[in-house]
Amino acid sequence: MIKTGKVFWFTGLSGAGKTSLANAILHRLAAKNQLTFLLDGDEIRRTINKDLGYTEQDRQENVRRSAEIAKLLIAKGAIVLCAFMSPKRDMREMAKQIIGEAYFYEVFVDADIATCQKRDVKGLYAKYEKGEIQHISGLDAPFEAPLTPFLTLETGKYEIETCIEIFFQQI
Repeated sequence: MIKTGKVFWFTGLSGAGKTSLANAILHRLAAKNQLTFLLDGDEIRRTINKDLGYTEQDRQENVRRSAEIAKLLIAKGAIVLCAFMSPKRDMREMAKQIIGEAYFYEVFVDADIATCQKRDVKGLYAKYEKGEIQHISGLDAPFEAPLTPFLTLETGKYEIETCIEIFFQQI
C-alpha cells in the first residue's frame, strides 16, 4: 500500500511506455481501493490544454497546469500518476516545486530512441521521417533525461510486467 497524497511523475520519450505503465499501476492500486488518478499528457492536451501548441512556452504551460491539477488531487489524499514527456529538467523541476518536494516522485521510463521508433504508437516518428512534422524530442528537439530520478524503469530492456513489479518493490 502507498500512503496517499503522492505524485508519481512518469517522464520519457514518446513510445517509452509512460501511459502503459501508469495505466497498469492505476488498475493495481484501484484494486486495493486506493484513490488513484491518471493524468495522461495526451488526454490533457486534447481537453484542458487544447489551446496550447508545442512551442517551448506552451510545453512549459502544459506542465504547469498539469502540476496544479495534481496538487489539487493530492490535497484530497489521492495518488496521482502523471504520464507526461516533460522533456526538459526545468519543466519537471517546476512541477516538483508546484506539487511540493515531499509529494513528488520522478519516474524515468527509459527506452532508447530506436525502441521508441519501433513502437511508434502515435505514428509521430513515421510522420517525422516523411517530413510532415518537426520538433520531436529525442530527434530534432532535446529530451533531458533525469539526473536523479526516484526510479528508472527500463522499458527498452524489460517487459511491462517486470517494470510494474520493480515499481511496486521500490515503493
